[in-house]
Amino acid sequence: MNIETTRFGAVEVEPQDVLDFPGGLLGLEDCRRWVLLADVENDALGWLQCATHAEYAFAVVCPRRFVADYQVRVSRGELSPLLLEDVRQAQVLAIVGKGERGITLNLKAPVVINLEQRLGRQVITNGDMPVAYELAAQPVPLRKSA
Repeated sequence: MNIETTRFGAVEVEPQDVLDFPGGLLGLEDCRRWVLLADVENDALGWLQCATHAEYAFAVVCPRRFVADYQVRVSRGELSPLLLEDVRQAQVLAIVGKGERGITLNLKAPVVINLEQRLGRQVITNGDMPVAYELAAQPVPLRKSA
């Protein structure tokens, strides 16, 4: 099946690649069908592309790749619609944004996906997680020149 996108043009996906988000994403509750696309230039980056609205695509990353101790803390009821047999099956993604000083991750409202059931949900975490966690710029390696 082909889906039209404004960012990537026409993209061929298999019907079984479509993820169902019964509640949509926050602010996009009517967008319920999404696909997860790999970024060809950056293996840490993916794209959550809406299958029904070409203009909606969000850069996503695994937050633990950048915040080693990150944990999603939500009530069990928040995850029950995902039909997870074990919470360790959940794929957790953070939406990437752009802040005043660089790249940010939304750690407060991650996207949680049950890849086996093809179900997704955006949740609001308990606690003081930031909506715009700034990624520190990677230090430039210096070499002694004298």
